[in-house]
Amino acid sequence: MPPAADSGETIRVFYDGACPSCRRDRRQYERLAGRAADQVEWVDITGRDEELRAKGIDPKTALKELHVEDQYGVIHSELDAYILLMSRAPLLKPLAWLVRRPLIRPLLSRLYHRMVTRRLERTGRMP
Repeated sequence: MPPAADSGETIRVFYDGACPSCRRDRRQYERLAGRAADQVEWVDITGRDEELRAKGIDPKTALKELHVEDQYGVIHSELDAYILLMSRAPLLKPLAWLVRRPLIRPLLSRLYHRMVTRRLERTGRMP
């Protein structure tokens, strides 16, 4: 589980910029996050395999799971990455709390992976 968010520090979000729905999700987050969005650096993973590997992120896994580097340099992935990201935005904090719940988390994880797999298969990008 990611540490509590420190809204005074910038985090880096590694996302699939070649994915239209991922770009749409980014814009929606920025709108909902308000000023908190200023402390998020968005990094498009497209063509950055070496940079990802240097951070300990497998490029194929990066297509399947969101990765966030916190202010301490720790990499969080999958739902932990979403929890960290949402925890920084006041409007999304309740959603982050909900995702952490023991009964909800495993269900969301399966749904998340199913949706991502379908998206990658549909676009011919399944690694």
